[in-house]
This record gives sequence, structure tokens and C-alpha cells, in this order.
Amino acid sequence: MNNPQSGQRPGVDAAGNRPDRVDNRADNRTDRVDNRGDNRSDRAGNRSDNRADRVDNRPDRIENRGERQGQRQTRRDEVRNQFRDNHPRYDFWRGHPNAARWRWNRPYRWATWGLITGWFPGAWSQPVSYSYGDNIYYQDDSVYYGDKAVASSEEYAQQAQTIATSATEPADDAEWLPLGVFAMTQDGQSSGPPPTIFLQLTVSKEGVIAGTVTNTETDKTQAIEGMVDKKTQRSAWVIEGKDSPIMETGIANLTKDEAPVLLHFADGQTQQWLLVRLEEPEGEAGSK
Repeated sequence: MNNPQSGQRPGVDAAGNRPDRVDNRADNRTDRVDNRGDNRSDRAGNRSDNRADRVDNRPDRIENRGERQGQRQTRRDEVRNQFRDNHPRYDFWRGHPNAARWRWNRPYRWATWGLITGWFPGAWSQPVSYSYGDNIYYQDDSVYYGDKAVASSEEYAQQAQTIATSATEPADDAEWLPLGVFAMTQDGQSSGPPPTIFLQLTVSKEGVIAGTVTNTETDKTQAIEGMVDKKTQRSAWVIEGKDSPIMETGIANLTKDEAPVLLHFADGQTQQWLLVRLEEPEGEAGSK
């Protein structure tokens, strides 16, 4: 029994510590060390997972170009059938007048390369190819055009952002060339679920890209804005008022039935997607 006159509290040692507290502090220190180790491992694992995701989603070089093109054509036909079966009301912008200010009489009309060169007289004679995964691809942390590294992945995304944000406010009397209506789907797949993201695109004589993007799952339509770089033929756009994600492709790609595109995200991730041109539905021609 402890001597009350010694000033030592019951259950307390000469150093003034309760044994159970000593044990707890030791356990806590061990837990903190263990947790720090676990947390560091988790963070390292998350960084590795994120890097793996970016590698998996980015446009690495395609081994078999013919196989990829076949996948795109098969998916294109499926998407068009899915669109016809799932969207009897084809004018997504009719109920969204504020976001649909770039509408025109024939939204499904599209531009051939001949129309594009006539729209920008003297700008280009031949299209520049932007075939992602083929002549443009990512390797390590660099972007290649053919066999030549042209930029780091970060620089390439920054270039797209510069193009997208260089658009000026178009004049009220600006002339517009329709580029068509596209469904957005994963690239590299010959089959998939019905798409839920749709774009309506147009370009002014000054090279301003405008239009709308519609998400049918949320029933939300937003205006987009961007630009065509007349030197490189790269076109890039973003949702109006936002910095990302940025979508880019060659202007010549938008004259095709299926157009591979890149999507650059704020976290540095780049994904490859596919735009599928939608045919004008019967009875929609000339509608407003």
C-alpha cells in the first residue's frame, strides 16, 4: 500500500506515470509508426494506380491499324442504331434555348474537306492527319508525331488549352459552317453501351468553334467554345466558362464518319475517345 504522506497517488509510479498510460503511449506510438507506414504505402499505391490509369487511358501506339479502323467502323454502325432506337426526339437543343444559341436550321449537315478549304480560302490545301494511336501517340512522358518526339505530355495538353481558350467572342453577324452532330463513345471497342454524350459543332470563318454538348443521363445541355489553330489544323474546345476537360482533334477529323479525339483532364490525365457522326434523321431536315 502506498504511503499517503509521500505525495504519491495510488496506482502511480515514482515518475508520476500510470503504468497503463505508459503502455497506451507505447501502443499509440507503435500504432502511429504502423499507420504512417500503412499510409505511406497507401499513398504510394494510389500514385502508382493513378499513373497506371493514365497509361491505360492515353493513346499509346496502335499495333494493328487495320484492326482499330475495323473496330471504329463496327462501333459507328452500332452507335447509329442505338441512337435511332433510344432517342426518338433527335433535337436535344429544342428545350434548352439558352445553351443552344448556336443552333442552325440543319444541325446534322456536315462539312467535307472541300467545304472546309472553301470556308478558309488560302489557309490549307491538304489536311493534316491527327490519327491518335497511329501517327500521334504517347510513349513514356512524350508525345510523338511519327517517329519524332514533339512535346512532353504536359506541354501537349497545354497547347490544346491555349488553342481552346484563344477564341474571341464572335460577332452577332458571324457566319457559321455546320460540322455536324456527334455521339461520344470509348475508342478501341467494337461494341458498347448506348452513348449518352452528344455534341453539336459549328465553326466560324474566323476559326471559332462553337456548339453544345448534351448529357442525356442528366438532361443537361451546355454551350461549348474553342478554336481552330490555322497553323497546325488542331481544333480544341471546352465547356463555356470552364477550364477542363479540353477536347481536341484535327479539323479534318471532323469531316469523317468517325473521328478519334483526345480529352485532357485537369489532373494531367489524357484519354482517347471516338466521335461518331450521326446521320440526319428522317423528317428532321429543315426543322428548327
